[in-house]
Amino acid sequence: MSYNSAVQEARPVVRKFLARPQPEGLGAIVRRSIGRFELKYFDPFLALDEFSVSAPGGFPDHPHRGFETVTYMLQGAVTHEDFKGHKGTIKEGDLQWMTAGRGIVHSEMPAAQGTQRGLQLWINLCSRNKMVEPRYQEMMSKDIAEAAKDGVKVRVIAGEAMGITSPVYTRTPTMFLDFTLKPGAHLQQPVPASWNAFVYVLEGEGTFSHSRSSPVTAHNLLLLGSGDGLEAWNKSSKPLRFVLVGGEPLGEPVVQFGPFVMNTQEEIDQTIEDFENCTNGFESARHWRSASIRGLDY
Repeated sequence: MSYNSAVQEARPVVRKFLARPQPEGLGAIVRRSIGRFELKYFDPFLALDEFSVSAPGGFPDHPHRGFETVTYMLQGAVTHEDFKGHKGTIKEGDLQWMTAGRGIVHSEMPAAQGTQRGLQLWINLCSRNKMVEPRYQEMMSKDIAEAAKDGVKVRVIAGEAMGITSPVYTRTPTMFLDFTLKPGAHLQQPVPASWNAFVYVLEGEGTFSHSRSSPVTAHNLLLLGSGDGLEAWNKSSKPLRFVLVGGEPLGEPVVQFGPFVMNTQEEIDQTIEDFENCTNGFESARHWRSASIRGLDY
């Protein structure tokens, strides 16, 4: 079985990382593949976490500036709340694309029993977009476009695949595709030649770039080299699920201080001052606390 698009030169796998569990937030566990010591930045991507969290743990009130966060739920549910009054819950298969821009303080906490699992991707913004007003794009699972052919199913989070295009607006041009390949299926997916791209395996095992390559299992990140697309095979007896993410490199300086990402140290210093003094976009932080924080006994 094969779904073939016009891929002339499959991108090779140039690096592979196993994302190992590490603590993060309040009692949460993340498997971080981008944003770790060996891979600080993969332009325009700042971080990729596969997170697992159960109540009463979570990610209490914390700030961001200068980039976007993309949260895609794989299991369970998470409630988001911010200092501008936005609140909502995303469940399995739902998406939240948040532009932090000039500043946001928010919390992300479990909203269901058991373990909540998802992916969170941080996408850098170019210098002219770093101080835009915060914005949200949220999509329920039923509204995310899907297509299937020859044993290949895709959910189009951002970008285009199998002739369908996501309505999500990406300030930094980005594709985010969730593929499931049945046993025996073969995929060719175009990726703009000038973009950086990677694969993160969620379930099963797959062969990427070359049919004789060694199979890759869950929790591995594959950085893809030059070419015009991805080629993948499922030679196993179980389904293979992975995300393919690509983006146009910004080619700008990156200075990061935790949840703040700017172009210069001076801008970082100003951001820290703005946050500490609740100014220049952080005004609402002075008196705001999320419901999750108000309910904790410190």
